[in-house]
Amino acid sequence: MRDAEDQVDEALRAIAEPRRRSILRLVASAELAAGEIAAAFDGVTRTAISQHLAVLKSAGLIDERRDGTRRLYRARPEGLAGLREFLDDMWGSALGLAKDLVEADRARQHGSAGGGDGRATGAA
Repeated sequence: MRDAEDQVDEALRAIAEPRRRSILRLVASAELAAGEIAAAFDGVTRTAISQHLAVLKSAGLIDERRDGTRRLYRARPEGLAGLREFLDDMWGSALGLAKDLVEADRARQHGSAGGGDGRATGAA
């Protein structure tokens, strides 16, 4: 089994390609056959779509199911769980940093409101 960091890395590589993000959006709302997915992309071969689907599947972002001769694909929300956790952690850190910066700025403003910047003026 892959560790969580490897899963996040693979998911990021998979969705770095715009067409794969589009495919993921398509199969997030409905289970679709490979041909239906390919039909949504003008000028893209079925082979190219199949390769994109293989990358998404390998990253754990989509599931494949056979129905007779058709292959049906749907998004695996749990496949994005590690990525979501990573982004939530990053977002939490960014919010914490923003809070610290605002508080430091307020402290500087309140400190300078009482008579300048706190340096001696040289007046006797």
